Amino acid sequence: MKLPKDKKIYFASDQHFGAPTVASSKTRETLFLNWLNTIENDAAALFLLGDLFDFWFEYKSVVPKGFVRILGKLAQLVDRGIEVHYFVGNHDLWMKDYFETELGIPVYHAPKDFILENTTFFIGHGDGLGPNDKGYKRLKKLFTNPLAKRLYQMLHPDIGLRIGHFFSVKNKLLSGSEEVVFLGEDKEWLVQYAQRKLETKHRDYFLFGHRHLPLEIALNSQSKYINLGDWVTHFTYGVFDGQRFELKKWES
Repeated sequence: MKLPKDKKIYFASDQHFGAPTVASSKTRETLFLNWLNTIENDAAALFLLGDLFDFWFEYKSVVPKGFVRILGKLAQLVDRGIEVHYFVGNHDLWMKDYFETELGIPVYHAPKDFILENTTFFIGHGDGLGPNDKGYKRLKKLFTNPLAKRLYQMLHPDIGLRIGHFFSVKNKLLSGSEEVVFLGEDKEWLVQYAQRKLETKHRDYFLFGHRHLPLEIALNSQSKYINLGDWVTHFTYGVFDGQRFELKKWES
């Protein structure tokens, strides 16, 4: 991806709209919309690294009610020629083709390499990567099992979405409530994962969400691990101008 003059690439993750309730997340939704309205003036692309919603499950012809302003704004950005990319997180593993067919947004179910203005990025949500996290990894295998998904789709959407939202908030393996403490550079699972990936291929930046902590850690003299933080507590995002990546906080 080449950047036009005076354009930038933006990154954000872990908004968890709908948690703990739809009504209580409205303020955060408004803040995020204000941010989207601001960045569209100089954005060439926007990367969303997962968990935009606290629970998302697509039936064949049904998607969760609400979030119309967020979805409409993303569609508007695409219509303006701004590329939007979406990586599924642990709260929206069940995305199918709605974003692609209705909004024109490609959806990625695994981390992916990008070259942005001659700078290499390895981008993903970050869940289930690296050592440990064994409980969640087992849960993810269950949730992504085709038979399990088909069985869940047999539930009426009103029931399925209510159950899904309840467990999304209450289950610590999904909610990430045990993942908000910095473990130290040598113990962070995603840092360890990035270091192992570097053994086979160089990347300038490893960019993830999931941890809900804004982090910037040097892996070596030429590569960095970045965690985008969240829009629940920190309201942080990343911006790349073609030369430099910065982690910033939205305060408007």
